[in-house]
Amino acid sequence: MNNGVIINVVNVVGDSICVTDEDGKKVYDVINDALSNGKKIIVSFDGVTDLTSAFLNNAIGQLYGNFDEAFVKSKISVTDMSKNDVIILKRVVDRAKSFFDDPDHYIRVANAVLGVDSGN
Repeated sequence: MNNGVIINVVNVVGDSICVTDEDGKKVYDVINDALSNGKKIIVSFDGVTDLTSAFLNNAIGQLYGNFDEAFVKSKISVTDMSKNDVIILKRVVDRAKSFFDDPDHYIRVANAVLGVDSGN
């Protein structure tokens, strides 16, 4: 891959079980560093046996807070995911894009649900 990098999730996490947000953060840090250096990235899920939205929220979803959608789409591709995991990833990405488009809306909704007075 020219001027790019393949990131194997199992190698970054050190395990085939990718379920915690902390492990997702490890992957995020590697991806974010590569993106910040202008690299194109293939994120390989080869060998992953368990995957959760909590992991993907931190590994992939948080990227939409730092980079716009077009940039992420042009720089990142994923491979070696099961159909079910692709569905989870799509939901995570859709929620992340929606959240980062209007984070105040989500904070207001969360505060209303939790009964927290936002002071407004």
